[in-house]
Amino acid sequence: MTWFFDNFSYIRGLAWRHLWLSVIPVVLGFVIALPIGYAARRWRIGGKALLSLASVLYTIPSLPLLVILPGLLGTSFLDPKNVLIVLTIYAVALLVGTAAGAFGSVSESVVDAARASGYSTWQRILQVELPLAGPVLLAGVRVASVSTVSLVTISPLIGVSNLGSLFTDGFQRYFTTEIIIGIICVVVLALLLDLLWVLIGRLAMPWLRVRSAR
Repeated sequence: MTWFFDNFSYIRGLAWRHLWLSVIPVVLGFVIALPIGYAARRWRIGGKALLSLASVLYTIPSLPLLVILPGLLGTSFLDPKNVLIVLTIYAVALLVGTAAGAFGSVSESVVDAARASGYSTWQRILQVELPLAGPVLLAGVRVASVSTVSLVTISPLIGVSNLGSLFTDGFQRYFTTEIIIGIICVVVLALLLDLLWVLIGRLAMPWLRVRSAR
């Protein structure tokens, strides 16, 4: 623990960098995946193709993608934007299937009832289907968040520092303490972010608190 307290400001800086490298891709991935997942659920002809394409995206190896991307985008090799884009792609790949499943869990009879009640398409989506799909969407965001926190740790291999730097530095110096502290910090960050998503979910879906209190 002495090494941890002696290097606390350094670790705190890495943690903040790891935090925004984890949160931004999940938020962007959710915003992008939501309409795609809805289309995949409602679009009978091309829905399966969209879900298959999303699954294929997740199979692309991350390191080659991080190496190729600067050449395609014209960014610097050390630019954090490369990491954000790659992680957003993975978040989209994870969340498209979740969004399709979430909207698929909404009963057709409820949708028909909303349609018969005079709801427009957008009113039906925003006021009926989206709230009912919320719990499944929240579960998907939590999975994507944990996955993204883990994936961020590979970015020090291309020079983008974060808590994963504790692993690479520790391995290079054969310093086990730094590696262990890095693992603990990543796990703690993943748990804190998971708790944050749960709290956001409870604020956005207050009816879940009522249901769990019964």
